[in-house]
Amino acid sequence: ILFTAIILELWSIKVVDICPNLNVVFFCFAGVNCNSVEKKIYVNLNYTIPCVRLLNATHQIGCQSSLSGDVGVLHVLESEENLDWVLSSGQTPPYMVILESALFTRYSDLKQWKHLPVRVAGVVVVAPSTNPPEGFSPHHACPNENSGVYSDSYDPALAHCNATLWNPLGSGLSYEEFDFPIFSLKEDNDTQVIRQCYQEHNRGGNGSNPQYPLCAMQLFSHMSAVTDTATCMRRNDINFSLSPEMVCDPLGDYNVWAATRPLNTTTKGHKMFESVVIAAARLDSRSFFFDVAPGAESAATGFIALLAAAHALRNVTQAAQPNRTILYTFFQGETFDYIGSSRMVYEMMNNQSVVDLDNIHSVLEVGQVGLRPDSKLWLHSDPVSRRNDSVNQEVVKLVENLRLAAGTTGVLVDEPSTSQPLPPSSFQRFLRARPIPGVVIENHDSRFSNRYYESMFDNAEYLNVTYPPNLTPEEQFEQPLEIAKALTEVATTVARALYVQAGGSESQLDSINADPQIVSQMLYGFLVRSNNSWFQQVVPSELASHLVDRPTNFYVGVTQQSSEPTLLVQYLLANLTGSVVNVTQEDCQKQRDYMWVQGAANGTVRESFCVRSTVHLSKALSPAFDLREYTSQDYSTWTESRWKSIKGRIFLVASPDLEKLTLGVGVGVLLASLFLTYIISSKADILFSSGREPATATY
Repeated sequence: ILFTAIILELWSIKVVDICPNLNVVFFCFAGVNCNSVEKKIYVNLNYTIPCVRLLNATHQIGCQSSLSGDVGVLHVLESEENLDWVLSSGQTPPYMVILESALFTRYSDLKQWKHLPVRVAGVVVVAPSTNPPEGFSPHHACPNENSGVYSDSYDPALAHCNATLWNPLGSGLSYEEFDFPIFSLKEDNDTQVIRQCYQEHNRGGNGSNPQYPLCAMQLFSHMSAVTDTATCMRRNDINFSLSPEMVCDPLGDYNVWAATRPLNTTTKGHKMFESVVIAAARLDSRSFFFDVAPGAESAATGFIALLAAAHALRNVTQAAQPNRTILYTFFQGETFDYIGSSRMVYEMMNNQSVVDLDNIHSVLEVGQVGLRPDSKLWLHSDPVSRRNDSVNQEVVKLVENLRLAAGTTGVLVDEPSTSQPLPPSSFQRFLRARPIPGVVIENHDSRFSNRYYESMFDNAEYLNVTYPPNLTPEEQFEQPLEIAKALTEVATTVARALYVQAGGSESQLDSINADPQIVSQMLYGFLVRSNNSWFQQVVPSELASHLVDRPTNFYVGVTQQSSEPTLLVQYLLANLTGSVVNVTQEDCQKQRDYMWVQGAANGTVRESFCVRSTVHLSKALSPAFDLREYTSQDYSTWTESRWKSIKGRIFLVASPDLEKLTLGVGVGVLLASLFLTYIISSKADILFSSGREPATATY
């Protein structure tokens, strides 16, 4: 058997031919220590980002490979003209299609490929260096249409975006199901190796078919969960072993909140004589691919503006405390049917929160607020709840406060038609519980101005967060930005309006100003690289490893751990609204509302300090999973499938005839060795006999 294995290994090395420029050594000599055959045959790809499977109450979406990975011959789709080679005329299917991003944004192409598994084994999208000018959004045209306030029981004329189609560029691609893997690769060394292998082996001359060996790719992204959330959660509960295998996890994280004055967190439910103005923003975004959710316009502009507004209000709310408490809330999981806001409302309704719905005076939500030249802020409100006179009066006051604040900052504001519904927003989940006065601030009127909503192109480039090429990372971090000036004006407007809405005096408004330097630094930290000097100062040492030299991924993730944006916003909010206290690390870590952070670097030593704030985390997990209502129509039911391996690799594949010949020779060698082993075993007493000494021999 050992002899057969050696023969087969030597044969496999001999028949595999690889392009010489891949820097892979394929010869083993006796007495030389060699790598495994696998490493000689395959070139592994780095930084592969997959499309993964998600599930909800009714179906599954996303992508997956077979259990052993999907294999196909490489074909670089350079234009729509050679698409026919993949779909019909190519002679060596299935194909692993390398797709330029310009073609990926054409949804109709991928929709055709879903029904051609014999021809298409998988797709690799080369991430572009620039955004497509025509725009691209793989999200729904009507985001969260079944989980907002508008329904058949709440003004059917406004339900399902009948009155306003918010995201007209939305193709719904992120919500389709594909039975083959789809990966994204950066335009780097990996893509150069792939193109080179394709050019040398797969590109036939003058339209002729290429000759074997051909360059092929194998993608692994097998998903454990299937069908829907109810099915995968039921499988999670089946425990036939000591270490049961989970197949999916609920999407979720933590909401971040803080108040302008301390709230009693030990007792839950209604607080007598407490009136709260909620200032809200969302923290999450998504794209078609799992680990790429830059969310620059859709998420970052809103929560950065609210963070800057909270900082602008820190001193004035301590020196001249308004009558009402301002509650800053940052919701997670809003992309997936309002996970964070629905959880907070659920807890308020069931006396599990620090305040309840009766304590809420009004809501001001900051949405997509990246302003460009000649653009304005739009103040959206709900036409249905405003039919209630008391609600309408408070909405009118809130709009007046926003107009007053905008008049002092130079920001242009306007209101859409009074019959227009609210855009997709967390505030809708509060309205599902009861009529509450509120306004949602956006940079659009009746349709998103964001051309890349919930896509990998909603990035720093889209907001023009760019820097001169000769600057170091730290110099970029300190560089003022034009977009930051506009966002600072928005933050100042929000802060001043919140102060007056909470009962503060208008005479204090001139002292409330957002800091443009802080806004610039937050834009850099979230959209370019979180590993910078300020972010390092405000986090504890054990979280410093979470700071990386890339943009923040705003995908909500699953419930086992806090995501990067949650942790960063938690500590930034504490730094921007709290105060430094002079206590030891041991005493600091014993206190509930205290945080011990790294501080500034002084040579090789950091000057750590303690921050006291009102910042807290609360669960952002859909109530459906606590109630075990996995088919709920009231709450989000989104789960993420688990997987064992995500990877890709390329190699050269021999012709089918050569593969059959190799298999035949291998089987022949195996049978011959078995026959030889049988013959030798049956004649062992003859072949290996030796003379025996007489039994009576004496010495």
